[in-house]
Amino acid sequence: MKRREFMQHLREHNCVLLGEGAKHSIVQSTVTGKKTSLPRHTEIDRRLVALICKQLEIERPRGA
Repeated sequence: MKRREFMQHLREHNCVLLGEGAKHSIVQSTVTGKKTSLPRHTEIDRRLVALICKQLEIERPRGA
């Protein structure tokens, strides 16, 4: 999945970008308060997308 598409999915599910690290972005769900890191690759593996969604307690995007 493209990173920009996944970031859009996160925004649609009330997640905000907290900051940027050297190789990862930190994202937090405003609903659950859960945080996780998101790699800054142009393509993110569908298994990693599913894991990040599970960590943030949001639904997975279609096709992931």
